[in-house]
Amino acid sequence: AMDYIIIVAGGKGLRMGSDVPKQFLPVKGMPVLMRTISRFHECNPSMQIILVLPHHQQQYWHDLCSQYAFGIAHTVVDGGDTRFASSRNGLDAIPDDATGTVGIHDGVRPFVAAEVINRCYDAARAHGAAIPVMPVTDTLRHIDSATTGHNVLRTDYRIVQTPQVFDIALLKRAFTQPFREEFTDDASVVEAMGCSVEMVEGNRENIKITTPFDLKIAETLC
Repeated sequence: AMDYIIIVAGGKGLRMGSDVPKQFLPVKGMPVLMRTISRFHECNPSMQIILVLPHHQQQYWHDLCSQYAFGIAHTVVDGGDTRFASSRNGLDAIPDDATGTVGIHDGVRPFVAAEVINRCYDAARAHGAAIPVMPVTDTLRHIDSATTGHNVLRTDYRIVQTPQVFDIALLKRAFTQPFREEFTDDASVVEAMGCSVEMVEGNRENIKITTPFDLKIAETLC
Protein backbone atom coordinates (compact mmCIF):
# COMPACT_ATOMS: atom_id res chain seq x y z
CA ALA A 1 0.00 0.00 0.00
CA MET A 2 1.20 3.48 -0.88
CA ASP A 3 0.57 6.92 0.63
CA TYR A 4 -0.15 9.75 -1.78
CA ILE A 5 -0.67 13.47 -1.24
CA ILE A 6 -2.40 15.64 -3.82
CA ILE A 7 -1.48 19.29 -3.27
CA VAL A 8 -3.99 21.58 -4.94
CA ALA A 9 -2.65 25.02 -5.84
CA GLY A 10 -5.19 26.69 -8.09
CA GLY A 11 -4.89 30.17 -6.57
CA LYS A 12 -5.05 33.18 -8.83
CA GLY A 13 -3.66 35.39 -6.06
CA LEU A 14 -6.29 38.11 -6.56
CA ARG A 15 -7.02 38.69 -2.86
CA MET A 16 -3.31 39.20 -2.29
CA GLY A 17 -3.32 42.18 -4.64
CA SER A 18 -0.23 40.80 -6.33
CA ASP A 19 0.52 39.62 -9.87
CA VAL A 20 2.23 36.54 -8.47
CA PRO A 21 -0.24 33.85 -7.28
CA LYS A 22 0.01 33.49 -3.50
CA GLN A 23 1.33 29.91 -3.59
CA PHE A 24 4.51 31.27 -5.25
CA LEU A 25 5.13 34.18 -2.86
CA PRO A 26 8.25 33.74 -0.72
CA VAL A 27 7.92 33.44 3.05
CA LYS A 28 11.28 33.89 4.80
CA GLY A 29 13.09 33.21 1.54
CA MET A 30 11.14 30.18 0.28
CA PRO A 31 7.96 30.07 -1.83
CA VAL A 32 4.86 28.97 0.09
CA LEU A 33 4.27 25.95 -2.16
CA MET A 34 7.80 24.62 -1.60
CA ARG A 35 7.27 24.90 2.16
CA THR A 36 4.00 22.95 1.83
CA ILE A 37 5.56 20.16 -0.26
CA SER A 38 8.53 19.98 2.14
CA ARG A 39 6.20 19.43 5.12
CA PHE A 40 4.79 16.24 3.62
CA HIS A 41 8.14 14.99 2.34
CA GLU A 42 9.77 15.48 5.75
CA CYS A 43 6.85 13.73 7.44
CA ASN A 44 7.04 10.72 5.10
CA PRO A 45 9.88 10.66 2.51
CA SER A 46 8.26 7.75 0.63
CA MET A 47 4.98 9.62 0.13
CA GLN A 48 4.13 10.14 -3.55
CA ILE A 49 3.49 13.84 -4.19
CA ILE A 50 1.12 15.08 -6.89
CA LEU A 51 0.93 18.83 -7.49
CA VAL A 52 -2.15 20.23 -9.21
CA LEU A 53 -1.37 23.56 -10.91
CA PRO A 54 -3.14 25.66 -13.57
CA HIS A 55 -1.46 24.82 -16.88
CA HIS A 56 -0.34 28.42 -17.50
CA GLN A 57 1.55 28.48 -14.15
CA GLN A 58 3.55 25.30 -14.70
CA GLN A 59 6.50 26.84 -16.56
CA TYR A 60 6.79 29.51 -13.86
CA TRP A 61 6.84 26.77 -11.20
CA HIS A 62 9.44 24.82 -13.15
CA ASP A 63 11.65 27.93 -13.30
CA LEU A 64 11.13 28.55 -9.56
CA CYS A 65 12.24 24.99 -8.78
CA SER A 66 15.45 25.59 -10.76
CA GLN A 67 16.02 28.98 -9.13
CA TYR A 68 15.65 27.55 -5.60
CA ALA A 69 17.33 24.21 -6.44
CA PHE A 70 14.19 22.50 -5.17
CA GLY A 71 14.77 18.77 -5.49
CA ILE A 72 11.80 17.01 -3.88
CA ALA A 73 10.32 14.67 -6.52
CA HIS A 74 6.70 15.37 -7.49
CA THR A 75 4.33 14.93 -10.42
CA VAL A 76 2.62 18.01 -11.87
CA VAL A 77 -0.90 17.74 -13.32
CA ASP A 78 -3.25 20.35 -14.77
CA GLY A 79 -5.74 22.14 -12.53
CA GLY A 80 -9.44 22.32 -13.41
CA ASP A 81 -12.03 25.11 -13.31
CA THR A 82 -13.23 24.07 -9.83
CA ARG A 83 -11.68 22.54 -6.73
CA PHE A 84 -13.68 19.39 -7.54
CA ALA A 85 -12.16 19.17 -11.03
CA SER A 86 -8.63 19.86 -9.73
CA SER A 87 -8.93 17.15 -7.07
CA ARG A 88 -10.25 14.72 -9.69
CA ASN A 89 -7.33 15.51 -12.03
CA GLY A 90 -4.90 14.82 -9.21
CA LEU A 91 -6.68 11.57 -8.39
CA ASP A 92 -6.53 10.49 -12.05
CA ALA A 93 -2.72 10.56 -11.79
CA ILE A 94 -2.92 7.66 -9.28
CA PRO A 95 -3.20 4.18 -10.89
CA ASP A 96 -6.73 2.75 -10.66
CA ASP A 97 -5.45 -0.43 -9.00
CA ALA A 98 -3.42 1.46 -6.37
CA THR A 99 -4.09 0.53 -2.75
CA GLY A 100 -3.42 2.74 0.23
CA THR A 101 -4.36 6.25 1.25
CA VAL A 102 -4.51 9.61 -0.50
CA GLY A 103 -4.61 13.05 1.09
CA ILE A 104 -5.76 16.27 -0.55
CA HIS A 105 -4.18 19.44 0.81
CA ASP A 106 -4.35 23.17 0.07
CA GLY A 107 -1.09 24.40 -1.46
CA VAL A 108 -1.32 27.57 0.63
CA ARG A 109 -1.31 25.71 4.00
CA PRO A 110 2.45 25.34 4.65
CA PHE A 111 2.20 25.05 8.44
CA VAL A 112 0.32 21.78 8.87
CA ALA A 113 1.98 19.89 11.73
CA ALA A 114 3.61 16.48 11.15
CA GLU A 115 1.42 15.07 13.96
CA VAL A 116 -1.71 16.26 12.12
CA ILE A 117 -0.56 14.65 8.87
CA ASN A 118 0.10 11.37 10.70
CA ARG A 119 -3.22 11.54 12.59
CA CYS A 120 -5.14 12.04 9.34
CA TYR A 121 -3.43 9.17 7.50
CA ASP A 122 -3.76 6.81 10.50
CA ALA A 123 -7.47 7.64 10.87
CA ALA A 124 -8.07 7.19 7.12
CA ARG A 125 -6.40 3.78 7.23
CA ALA A 126 -8.68 2.80 10.12
CA HIS A 127 -11.95 4.44 9.02
CA GLY A 128 -11.66 5.15 5.27
CA ALA A 129 -11.92 8.94 5.54
CA ALA A 130 -10.52 11.58 7.92
CA ILE A 131 -10.38 15.36 8.21
CA PRO A 132 -8.54 17.64 10.66
CA VAL A 133 -10.77 20.06 12.56
CA MET A 134 -10.42 22.85 15.11
CA PRO A 135 -12.88 24.29 17.62
CA VAL A 136 -14.55 27.60 16.77
CA THR A 137 -13.26 30.39 19.02
CA ASP A 138 -15.39 33.25 17.67
CA THR A 139 -19.08 33.75 18.34
CA LEU A 140 -21.02 32.54 15.30
CA ARG A 141 -24.13 34.18 13.88
CA HIS A 142 -26.59 32.64 11.46
CA ILE A 143 -27.92 35.19 8.97
CA ASP A 144 -31.73 35.07 8.56
CA SER A 145 -31.94 38.01 6.15
CA ALA A 146 -29.88 41.01 5.04
CA THR A 147 -30.37 42.74 8.40
CA THR A 148 -31.36 40.08 10.93
CA GLY A 149 -29.76 37.00 12.38
CA HIS A 150 -29.29 34.96 15.54
CA ASN A 151 -26.26 33.59 17.36
CA VAL A 152 -25.67 29.84 17.27
CA LEU A 153 -23.80 27.56 19.68
CA ARG A 154 -20.20 27.49 18.54
CA THR A 155 -19.76 24.14 20.31
CA ASP A 156 -21.99 22.70 17.53
CA TYR A 157 -19.42 23.66 14.88
CA ARG A 158 -15.84 22.92 13.85
CA ILE A 159 -13.42 24.64 11.48
CA VAL A 160 -12.25 22.19 8.81
CA GLN A 161 -8.64 22.13 7.63
CA THR A 162 -6.62 19.94 5.24
CA PRO A 163 -5.16 17.40 4.53
CA GLN A 164 -8.38 15.46 4.07
CA VAL A 165 -7.29 11.84 3.75
CA PHE A 166 -9.11 8.84 2.23
CA ASP A 167 -8.80 5.25 1.14
CA ILE A 168 -7.75 5.49 -2.54
CA ALA A 169 -10.46 3.18 -3.92
CA LEU A 170 -13.15 4.97 -1.88
CA LEU A 171 -12.12 8.42 -3.12
CA LYS A 172 -11.86 7.28 -6.74
CA ARG A 173 -15.39 5.89 -6.46
CA ALA A 174 -16.65 9.13 -4.88
CA PHE A 175 -15.19 11.25 -7.68
CA THR A 176 -17.14 9.37 -10.34
CA GLN A 177 -20.16 11.38 -9.10
CA PRO A 178 -21.09 14.42 -11.18
CA PHE A 179 -20.25 17.78 -9.58
CA ARG A 180 -22.84 19.31 -7.20
CA GLU A 181 -22.95 22.70 -5.45
CA GLU A 182 -22.95 20.89 -2.06
CA PHE A 183 -19.40 19.70 -2.73
CA THR A 184 -17.66 22.37 -0.65
CA ASP A 185 -14.58 20.22 0.00
CA ASP A 186 -13.30 16.73 -0.74
CA ALA A 187 -14.90 15.17 2.35
CA SER A 188 -18.35 16.34 1.22
CA VAL A 189 -17.89 14.35 -2.01
CA VAL A 190 -17.29 11.18 0.02
CA GLU A 191 -20.17 11.96 2.41
CA ALA A 192 -22.54 12.30 -0.56
CA MET A 193 -22.09 8.53 -1.04
CA GLY A 194 -23.26 7.90 2.51
CA CYS A 195 -19.80 7.37 3.98
CA SER A 196 -18.94 8.90 7.34
CA VAL A 197 -15.80 10.96 7.84
CA GLU A 198 -13.70 10.69 11.00
CA MET A 199 -12.64 13.97 12.65
CA VAL A 200 -9.15 14.35 14.14
CA GLU A 201 -7.51 17.32 15.82
CA GLY A 202 -5.87 19.86 13.52
CA ASN A 203 -3.30 22.51 14.50
CA ARG A 204 -3.87 26.20 15.04
CA GLU A 205 -0.93 27.24 12.82
CA ASN A 206 -2.41 25.36 9.84
CA ILE A 207 -3.77 28.57 8.31
CA LYS A 208 -4.67 29.14 4.68
CA ILE A 209 -2.58 32.00 3.29
CA THR A 210 -4.99 34.09 1.22
CA THR A 211 -4.46 37.74 2.26
CA PRO A 212 -1.54 40.10 2.96
CA PHE A 213 -2.42 39.79 6.67
CA ASP A 214 -1.99 35.99 6.47
CA LEU A 215 1.40 36.52 4.84
CA LYS A 216 2.48 38.62 7.85
CA ILE A 217 1.42 35.80 10.20
CA ALA A 218 3.27 33.32 8.00
CA GLU A 219 6.51 35.28 8.39
CA THR A 220 6.24 34.98 12.19
CA LEU A 221 5.41 31.24 12.04
CA CYS A 222 8.60 30.35 10.16
